[in-house]
Amino acid sequence: MAELPADHPGFADPDYRARRDAIARVGAVYRPGEPIPTVAYAPEEDAVWTLVATELEAKHQRYAVEEYRQAAARLDLPRGAVPQLRDVDARLAELTGFHVRPVAGLVPTRDFYSSLADRRFCSTQYIRHHSVPLYTPEPDVVHELVGHCNMLASPTFAELYELAGRASRRASTDAALEFFSRVFWFTFEFGVAWEGGALRTYGAGLLSSYGELDAFRDAEIRPFDVRAMGSTAYDVTRYQPVLYAGRSMRHVVDELSEFLAAYDDDAFVRLGGR
Repeated sequence: MAELPADHPGFADPDYRARRDAIARVGAVYRPGEPIPTVAYAPEEDAVWTLVATELEAKHQRYAVEEYRQAAARLDLPRGAVPQLRDVDARLAELTGFHVRPVAGLVPTRDFYSSLADRRFCSTQYIRHHSVPLYTPEPDVVHELVGHCNMLASPTFAELYELAGRASRRASTDAALEFFSRVFWFTFEFGVAWEGGALRTYGAGLLSSYGELDAFRDAEIRPFDVRAMGSTAYDVTRYQPVLYAGRSMRHVVDELSEFLAAYDDDAFVRLGGR
């Protein structure tokens, strides 16, 4: 049965844990090139998706950058039921050439990043526990689709994801990969930028977090700086107390593209890594 920490909302729910196992097996047996299997989500799971997706969409109108909102409109995820990865995969392939690969759960860090270089995004398929629909302590299908896959419907963001995958492959040492991972965290997951006179987000972690979307503007906002990002530790269990803001999305794209295109072990050393 699924191994969950004692403070997980579904820890004491054997039915939820059994569902997690069943859905995980779909990803575990999948082989690239095969049709992505359909997951028969329960009505309760569809209801969680509908609630969370609807609530998040309303917040995106206020807090998400324009590039994300346009991409989400193009992907047009259904609201009435948990989207099937097969359908999302087909639509993303049309829009940006990205594909979705179902996985059983978290994959090794290098494997996750490396797949992006081939325009492949590894996605879980289970959904958060129904008792706390607006909270999840881990990436679930809401995070993967609302956060990342909506971004991947943007040619601009898709190019950045591919560049990130290539950069990760050139980071051969664990230290260089850790520096890269921190930059990824403070951009792709928790990136923010000034747009229209307001602080908005393009990070998948923020875009899929109902609570943190209301709170991220209270964080300490520092200027966009990849050297600083790569040297800043983060805690996945709490709202982020520090965020790095681009002057605009154009600024973010330019700076991040330059960093990712040139990043390797030598760049890590030049940026102060050891």
